[in-house]
Amino acid sequence: MSNEDALEKRIKRVCDYINHNLDLQLDLTLLSEVAALSRYHFHRVFLAYTGVSVVKFLQLARFKRASFQLAFELDTKITDIALGAQFDSSEAFARAFKRTFKQTPSQFRQTPNWPNWYRVFEFTLPAVEEDSVKVLTVAFEQTPIAYLMHQGDPQRVYESAAKFVAWRRQSRRSAIANSRTFGIPNGDPNIMEEQAFKFKICGSLHHGSTNITENEFGVKEGIIPAMRCAKATHFGSHDTLETTIYALYQHWLPKSGEQLGSHPCFFEYLNLIHEVDECDLRTDVYLPLA
Repeated sequence: MSNEDALEKRIKRVCDYINHNLDLQLDLTLLSEVAALSRYHFHRVFLAYTGVSVVKFLQLARFKRASFQLAFELDTKITDIALGAQFDSSEAFARAFKRTFKQTPSQFRQTPNWPNWYRVFEFTLPAVEEDSVKVLTVAFEQTPIAYLMHQGDPQRVYESAAKFVAWRRQSRRSAIANSRTFGIPNGDPNIMEEQAFKFKICGSLHHGSTNITENEFGVKEGIIPAMRCAKATHFGSHDTLETTIYALYQHWLPKSGEQLGSHPCFFEYLNLIHEVDECDLRTDVYLPLA
């Protein structure tokens, strides 16, 4: 069985598990175990194969069952259907249902718009061309780093980055001009609860620059371990990094014969947003391998 077939089979197993266990409390940790994939990679592999996040797929699976209950189980109360779909109230269920299907549950029960309903379940894979990136397999060497941990709203990462830059300039332990700059997320912010999102903003440390003492910025000392990685360079805005990430997951990985490692994917910023125009940004994307 090819690696591509193996990954597809794992994602199908997760979809089947979700559809057969809609009444359970399902989270990314459990579903990544069902897929036998690292939680750092599972959500991206899932999106690459289905076109939707696992959180969205789970909600749509519950909405699909709720839709049939609304249309065909007329004696079942909408409140009970809402609870069965894991909503705390019929009001919250009604708002989410209308956002998805453009009808309230009551309207759908009376006159279901089935053509629109089917369109909701027509998942489209991300528009990533197969040969859009050049991928190299590299040996990433263990790298001592200073890092500042950002937690929470991903749209406020730049606030934490400004603190890290201030530390770099003040301490001179990781000078921007002659040190490497990395970013290490703990997952995909598009599918995580805001407070669960963490992002390490990192600068490499040279020999003799370690032993960082406690400081007002909250910068700490750490390492990025040695590992084999697939590496692809992203050109342009950091807002479109996902296109290169998914090119790795969707096209390169299945055909490579490689297996994913346990470390999350990470980025090296070859230049910085305050140094060049956004269109001239270059970022290396590292996908750790087993």
